[in-house]
Amino acid sequence: MSAINSNIPEGELTTKWTKFKSSVPLVNPSNKRSLEIIVVGSGLAGASAAATLAEMGYKVKCFCFQDSPRRAHSIAAQGGINAAKNYQNDGDSTYRLFYDTIKGGDYRAREANVHRLAEVSANIIDQCVAQGVPLAREYGGLLDNRSFGGTQVQRTFYAAGQTGQQLLLGAYSALERQIGMGKVEMFTRHEMLEVVKIDGKARGIIARNLITGELERHFGHAVVLGTGGYGNVFYLSTNAMGSNVTAAWKANKQGAFFANPCYTQIHPTCIPVSGDHQSKLTLMSESLRNDGRIWVPKKKDDTRKASEIPEDERDYYLERRYPAFGNLVPRDVASRAAKERCDAGYGVGTSKLAVYLDFKANTERYGRIEAAKAGNHHPDKETCMRLGLAVIKEKYGNLFDMYAQITGENPYETPMRIYPAVHYTMGGLWVDYNLMTTVPGLYCTGEANFSDHGANRLGASALMQGLADGYFVLPYTIGQYLSKEISVKAIPTDHPAFAEAEAKAKGILDTLIGIKGTKSVDHFHKKLGLIMWEKCGMARNAEGLKSAIAEIQQLKKDFWSDVRVPGSADEYNPELEKAGRVADFIELGELMCIDALNRNESCGGHFREEFQTEEGEALRDDENYAYVAAWENKGDGSFELHKEELKFENIKIAQRSYK
Repeated sequence: MSAINSNIPEGELTTKWTKFKSSVPLVNPSNKRSLEIIVVGSGLAGASAAATLAEMGYKVKCFCFQDSPRRAHSIAAQGGINAAKNYQNDGDSTYRLFYDTIKGGDYRAREANVHRLAEVSANIIDQCVAQGVPLAREYGGLLDNRSFGGTQVQRTFYAAGQTGQQLLLGAYSALERQIGMGKVEMFTRHEMLEVVKIDGKARGIIARNLITGELERHFGHAVVLGTGGYGNVFYLSTNAMGSNVTAAWKANKQGAFFANPCYTQIHPTCIPVSGDHQSKLTLMSESLRNDGRIWVPKKKDDTRKASEIPEDERDYYLERRYPAFGNLVPRDVASRAAKERCDAGYGVGTSKLAVYLDFKANTERYGRIEAAKAGNHHPDKETCMRLGLAVIKEKYGNLFDMYAQITGENPYETPMRIYPAVHYTMGGLWVDYNLMTTVPGLYCTGEANFSDHGANRLGASALMQGLADGYFVLPYTIGQYLSKEISVKAIPTDHPAFAEAEAKAKGILDTLIGIKGTKSVDHFHKKLGLIMWEKCGMARNAEGLKSAIAEIQQLKKDFWSDVRVPGSADEYNPELEKAGRVADFIELGELMCIDALNRNESCGGHFREEFQTEEGEALRDDENYAYVAAWENKGDGSFELHKEELKFENIKIAQRSYK
């Protein structure tokens, strides 16, 4: 019998979630008041879950390592949030969102979870509008939509180029209301270091107060992790520098399986690396692909400025290779195409590792529309460009300003230069249909779990999943577990399991302080990032992965013998924070390479060079690899693979085509 059970409800796909909600065991209001839930993370997934659970009557403790929930990395999302409302009347539906998501994930996601996500997507928009989130509207007052990759409809709702920030402020407001009412106890500047298990169930956490260094014990009848993704294993990524995998990794060491760790999303529209001094990368929203055209010169090693290259000497390679979707192919496809052009010698800029994202054509198109509104049906080009510029500024102004500040170039006058970079991670803790990990009572939401995106996430689906999990899914599913826990009294934190977990966390911190080596934490993080990017990045092969595993194992030995962490453990010590996180990244990096080596196929963000079509597209092996790879940590540096077979009963599995 398999060690994992997805607990997918019986019945027809479109009725599973409705029937589940109608028949799931409930907890009555007076019992909710005596049940305590810990929520780790306060981004979209964590804040929405904490606020909703508290509003339902549960006692909630919420933890974040930032000084405010408003600083969660969700704030960085720019382009939008998907929902199947079909406001544009262009053929969208719940089924089409479900289909696009399964196909976009290269048929490596669980049908039941994805359909549920599509179902609740429309509710998210209503929730956010009710909260006062300032989503963009058309002239008549209706909510506006724009296009994102992997779809042929406009279903992405947005707030200029700061959608994540505005949605987070909505969730934050809901959370702060519950804090003000005394129903949520908020712990900022706290980092979770251990999951506490009692009789096999998650019953609390050990957290470190990052200001004082003090270790704290916290009990919960259930624990929810909404701690984001692990893209910073690559050192350079679009993630906030504080983003880490520690909470999820500690859970993995306590028995929560880690699923599909090798599925890493490379985002195609990142500002290119400028030098060794950089500590993170900056993203330009995918929404810009909607209104821009991506191209490279047709001539190799062309040193001319973009403005000097005439139209017939430009290769709009995405439009050429994928005419049906053009610039709106999924992220993995667009990223590999950019890499292929640059590797072939057609890259631009000083590094030659960039392609152009040009807004001239659509600026003129917008200007023509604006001129027509004013009664000028035969405007000259100068008028079109002037009027169109105002439209572009209104829709994307903050993104253009960000680009100008970082590069010193004016993107209104010259095309942006972009190149793929690490962005999102589709892998994460394995969860069942109820969002529960393989540890009873331990739940995982948002990017920290693996559940909805398969091998590649479509743009604008991260915000959708985070809010779906927190507002509409977890509040139902967690009740099924807690309905059986109402007789459990709060367990005192002097229980031996808490003492043991605290001692374990303290031992690791003291060891890190005591090494007193010669190399900084960043030295090891950069070395890990370089190994991962070169050998487990946009493209991988067996030889590179094998050498990466050996190099990471050596790096781990070097880290634990030669890292230098100044200061002590009982004080404010950001280097100690980083050291613990990098130690976890090193171990995760090895598992990512093991997972990538084990998966002898290409799918979505996992591109094995040995497995590709004649056209250079991903070549899946559905007969042997249509499964979720769930890895059990054996505690001695080894991992055991458990497989969750994926069944496609509602969608015909096929080779992805965007032509």
